[in-house]
Order: sequence, then structure tokens, then C-alpha cells
Amino acid sequence: MKSIYVGNLPFSVTEDEVRDLFSAHGAVHTVKLINDRETGRPRGFGFVGMEDAAAESAIHAINGMELGGRTLRVNEARERPSIRHRRF
Repeated sequence: MKSIYVGNLPFSVTEDEVRDLFSAHGAVHTVKLINDRETGRPRGFGFVGMEDAAAESAIHAINGMELGGRTLRVNEARERPSIRHRRF
């Protein structure tokens, strides 16, 4: 399964709307929209989990598509680099 990064989402979009958008390209296993920790407001990006072939199809089809007046940025999610604690 691949994790897909979806950026520049309208703040009003729901997980169901994102699921519907991606499900046209295959089975969607997970949808997670990210909210600000302090305010609880949407941050405008999220992640979608799909099988590899369906994910590739969705990335190519949806990247650059407009949703709610915003141009979506869609690509395979990369792992966050680990942050090492430094002592000064």
C-alpha cells in the first residue's frame, strides 16, 4: 500500500469528499486530513492510502486538478526525516 500526500486542499473539504475523489481510481483504504494541534483547524493537506497501482493512477490523474478553487498537489508521500535531538 502507498501513502499519497494531498496538498493545497480547501480548508472546507471533508474526508468523505477526498475519499470520493480518489475512489474513482481504486479502493481507498485510509484518508487522514491534518489539523493544527493548537487550534484544531484544518492545515490544508492530508494523506490517502491506496494499493500501489491505484495510487499511481490517482496521483497522475488528480495532481493539478482544481478543487474548491485550489489546485491540488498530489504525490507519493515521503517519510519524514527523523529529528535528532542536539545538545548545545
